[in-house]
Amino acid sequence: MSKVTVIGAGNVGATVAYSVAMKDIVKEVVIVDIKEGIAEGKALDMWETSAIDGFNTRVIGSTNDYSKTKGSDVVVITSGIPRKPGMSRDDLITTNAKIVNQVTKKAIEASPNAIIIIVSNPLDVMTYAAYKSAGINSNKVFGMAGILDTARYRAFLADEMGTSPKDIQALLMGGHGDTMVPLPRYTKVNGIPITQYISDERLDEIVTRTKKGGGEIVGLMGTSAWYAPGAAAAQMVEAIIKDEKRTFPVCAFLTGQYGLENIYLGVPVILGKNGIEKIIELDLNEQETKDLKTSADAVKNVMGVFDDLKII
Repeated sequence: MSKVTVIGAGNVGATVAYSVAMKDIVKEVVIVDIKEGIAEGKALDMWETSAIDGFNTRVIGSTNDYSKTKGSDVVVITSGIPRKPGMSRDDLITTNAKIVNQVTKKAIEASPNAIIIIVSNPLDVMTYAAYKSAGINSNKVFGMAGILDTARYRAFLADEMGTSPKDIQALLMGGHGDTMVPLPRYTKVNGIPITQYISDERLDEIVTRTKKGGGEIVGLMGTSAWYAPGAAAAQMVEAIIKDEKRTFPVCAFLTGQYGLENIYLGVPVILGKNGIEKIIELDLNEQETKDLKTSADAVKNVMGVFDDLKII
């Protein structure tokens, strides 16, 4: 039976752990946090729901003891400080890069064959940091962003149309943040192009809201979202554990795809038991290609900030 570790017992990490446990697809979920008793307390609280919600997945907490994570199939890293009002994702880089570097090394030491999913912000660069720290193949280190961004996009479209978000298929690419690249041309409602339902002007407004979706929640609550990010990461875990070969947009390491290399960026991939099993290259038009390049340039700039830190 499989085992999943979630590093970071904050709002996002706890939601990931609980969402995975509720799916009842692994034998054990281990939550690790640096704060004494937090992971143990949340894990116990989750385990006590098992008889009510009907799952068998054992949930275990640990204060900075990575020996309990040994043999994990998937490690989800959510560690880091959350974004505050007025703070950009880039502002987080110095603190969170050091945290991600430390926990990645500890996780890989305990579970050298694990697949690593990064949720920490700024997402694209933290995934790059984890890749550099882990020293393993890039198909086993990737970030959660595209599933969250498309979920927000689909939710906003469902509100606009008065329809079920389950019937909406959508795709976004690029960096996680204001430079993400929604693709209305690939957005459909049960196969029907979204442009049959919504005007171009209104669609542009929804795309803009999607780009600023995380900031909208920070502005409302004073901290980052956790339900949707947690559910998105759990969906990725499920695709890996069950070897579902799902097609998802994830933050993947590019080695020439889309004319880009040595960069982590959101692209569609096939996700299975080996992690990223294939990067899908779409036929982008001129504007989409330009927007993706702009997004990549923005991510490259922040990656440069990380490289200059010389943490690794």
